[in-house]
Amino acid sequence: MKKVLLTLSLALASTVGAQFSSGTVSLGSTGMTVKLDTSSTLATITLTGADTSYLGIGFGNVGSGMSNGADGFIYNASANRDYTFGGIGVTPTADASQDWTQTSNTTAGGIRTVVATRSLSGGAGDTAIANAAGSVNIFFAKGPGTALSSGYHGGGNRGYTTLSMTGTLGTNDLLAESKKVVLYPNPAKETVNFKNADKIKSIDIYEATGRKVKSVQVNGENISVSDLQSGSYYFEVKLKDGSVSYQKLIKE
Repeated sequence: MKKVLLTLSLALASTVGAQFSSGTVSLGSTGMTVKLDTSSTLATITLTGADTSYLGIGFGNVGSGMSNGADGFIYNASANRDYTFGGIGVTPTADASQDWTQTSNTTAGGIRTVVATRSLSGGAGDTAIANAAGSVNIFFAKGPGTALSSGYHGGGNRGYTTLSMTGTLGTNDLLAESKKVVLYPNPAKETVNFKNADKIKSIDIYEATGRKVKSVQVNGENISVSDLQSGSYYFEVKLKDGSVSYQKLIKE
């Protein structure tokens, strides 16, 4: 029974996936914007700003952002994008391992848009980025005038902000969501309804201990659960296309 319960728990967990995004955030008076997106494996930065200047962001709090050892991404005249800061007033140095991969670099109307990806953990010295809701503190700067080479940003060309990461659904996720079998209400007392019930072939219901209590054929859009004792149950929903969906129900 423990094996059955573990299998059901892992299967239920595997159906839960998420992506997060900060949305496009304006960066003070610099004319820059940044967007941070995460998936289960990757972080993606989209950075925009004047196409005549270097554009950079780093990870850190107000007052300590450019401190020695801080991690950053800088678009500049070189081929390097992954940098470590050496402190305020010190030009950042390129990391030995370039973990950011630039995937796009376009200009239009005097604005450059740079897109780069990296694993969530990055490499040695990189700031780990979580694929989760929460806050990410960053600092940012651009070069003065037509400075594409890294150097002093000049007055007014830098600042700090906090990115708020929230969950998102992509096009494929929205399509999958529209076809997903979902039980409701949850918790339930007498009857459980199913969204997309016409896709269901049969249902096996398990107690929290892993013991199967019954199998159900769905005729219509709901089933009775009045005979179940109060507690937690796992529904193994076998679909007509041969796939299996897993749901957890709290029975009142």
